[in-house]
Amino acid sequence: MAEIEPVAELHEGFSEQGVEPRPWSDVVDVLTRPEMFWLSTVRRDGRPHVTPLPAIWLHGSLHFCVGPDEQKAKNLEHDARCVLTTGTNRLRSGLDVVVEGTAARVTGKERIRELAALWDERLDWPFEPTEDGFRGADGRFALVFGVAPTKILAFGKAPYSQTRYRFPIVTTGMK
Repeated sequence: MAEIEPVAELHEGFSEQGVEPRPWSDVVDVLTRPEMFWLSTVRRDGRPHVTPLPAIWLHGSLHFCVGPDEQKAKNLEHDARCVLTTGTNRLRSGLDVVVEGTAARVTGKERIRELAALWDERLDWPFEPTEDGFRGADGRFALVFGVAPTKILAFGKAPYSQTRYRFPIVTTGMK
């Protein structure tokens, strides 16, 4: 499945003079390299919930897994909109990336098998793929989610820049 190339827009008010939008390939590199992301969701009462977790970029979406009884799973069941962030803790170097989107359950043994192989390869975290998610060696079950971005913000440093990547809305033709 080919990734959709987003439209890049430099925010000049938050960027040094004369800089260009960061290339999309830089953002993909940041989304592919790190092991840890921060997932932000909203509780039923409106309070924010933020937690670190591993995520994998595949086919234009960020994927993560959570236990069905975890707070983040309960939050996503109520409101699937979420934000994943990653980057660096450095002020003068690196690229921080914020991914906004809606989490959707990933099911189907073929896609789950592909993701389980990546979890094992990249994170040394083996899972048994099932039709509905991952099963760990300890027998615990995890739901798998994918977040196709609706918007990504990339904050570059040295030089400072803020680039927004907008993704075209894909319609299926169904009403």
